[in-house]
Amino acid sequence: MRFSHTIVAASLTAIAATLAFEQSAAAQNTVVPQIAARDAGWGTVSDVALVIGALSPVLMPRIYYSDPTATVGWKGRWHFSMLAPAATMMGLTFLVDGPIKQAAKGPRPGCLQANTDVGFPGSGCESFGGPSTHMFATYGSFGAGATIFLVDTFKYSDGRFSVPSFIGNVALPLTAAVFGTVGRAVETGTDSATGVTIRAYEDGGQIAAGAISGVLTGALLGLGYSMLQRPSCGYGDSIFCW
Repeated sequence: MRFSHTIVAASLTAIAATLAFEQSAAAQNTVVPQIAARDAGWGTVSDVALVIGALSPVLMPRIYYSDPTATVGWKGRWHFSMLAPAATMMGLTFLVDGPIKQAAKGPRPGCLQANTDVGFPGSGCESFGGPSTHMFATYGSFGAGATIFLVDTFKYSDGRFSVPSFIGNVALPLTAAVFGTVGRAVETGTDSATGVTIRAYEDGGQIAAGAISGVLTGALLGLGYSMLQRPSCGYGDSIFCW
């Protein structure tokens, strides 16, 4: 009799374990439905704006007004040393996009923290929104370009205004930042075909956090670089400075 009881108990234990395993597997395989739809077009706009804004100050030559008698006039020089602040800004952008966002845990509009922790592809809640990575990068480039322009204008050009330098270092990054802001913040309403509400990529607080921290970081990097690196290449007529 005891032997029969033992067999029954073992069988029940095995069945219970099997059911628990199946329930656990089913829970792990549960499909997370799409939580928040985003406008792919505006997402592309913000991506393109990020690339244009980030590259503009890097590719722009240092323009300055040379005052010596033999070489008087506007000069433009490309400095490979510009890669140092650019690489620093890129590294900080990845830091914002990874550990800082994970620590802040600010869900995107239409998402909950639990949905974002799952990060199911296609849910619209794959990652946290704040501080905004796009805003940090684009406004950071604007901050760097603006300080480089100001230093080159007032320190090295005796206050003379260079239109090309202003366009490449200030106007273009700022325009890209504005378009990027719209792309991350716009909500296009409800899709008439599906009835789904199209949410913004980030909310106002997440955008502001990325923009403010980005412009301050970029300005400090641009100021330090432009003060330490003269726009001229030294002796000779080379337009590329090593």
